[in-house]
Amino acid sequence: MISRKVFSAKDNGCFIKTPSFYELCSMLKALKKSKGHFLLVLGAPGTGKSANIYQALSLLDLDIYDAFLFIDTDSKPREVFRIFMDTLKEDMGVKSRKEIYKKAAEYDLVLFADPFLDSEYIDCDKVGLGLWTEENGPSTFPFYFRVLYEYIRHYNDLKNVNVVAQTSWVLKFRGVRYDILTDFGFLSKFLVYLLKKLFDVVLISYTEEEMMEIIKSHHSTFNDEKIEKLINKYGNRPRIICEILDKEKK
Repeated sequence: MISRKVFSAKDNGCFIKTPSFYELCSMLKALKKSKGHFLLVLGAPGTGKSANIYQALSLLDLDIYDAFLFIDTDSKPREVFRIFMDTLKEDMGVKSRKEIYKKAAEYDLVLFADPFLDSEYIDCDKVGLGLWTEENGPSTFPFYFRVLYEYIRHYNDLKNVNVVAQTSWVLKFRGVRYDILTDFGFLSKFLVYLLKKLFDVVLISYTEEEMMEIIKSHHSTFNDEKIEKLINKYGNRPRIICEILDKEKK
């Protein structure tokens, strides 16, 4: 299937601006004048988190560090954390973790988007953190505990750093990928409520009319009935729907 993954604004092609996009722009713009923010951009896989992030950043005067990560599917949590830190050191040209945070503070924001989470679309021999987590399930928890420990240990350093991360909590059931933060009704709303108490949060979502406009901007040759059926089946996932229509068009 053709991929419509977005790694920069130029990958967007047609882009429809929605209320979610304007909310994201407003929150990103505020990072120019303040530090110590952790912004989570939520949405199920295929919602367009990266498309919205990179489109917004292309319009704003922000100095960005776009983090990336290449690991193996069978990498152990300890190895992933080491590779993560070594990648930052090498790319930033520093030698210690203390220097990583000092260097990161020089940027308006540090971004964790597709080059970090879905890097398998860049190098087919490696994977990003998202697929690694999905494939290994609960055995990946030690990595996240290690990240939490690192956050607590360097809390004072991180007060000078803005972090923006696209986030989904994927559960695969019978071959279908669900996002716990958006696809499970009251439970999802409760979890998002808790996240908003801890972080800045933007949820990327669309009305049915917005979804129709987004899909039609890429596939105007398909009739509304066809697109409506796909929207009813896949919900707020324009990338997934566009990829399906790309395949049918061929």
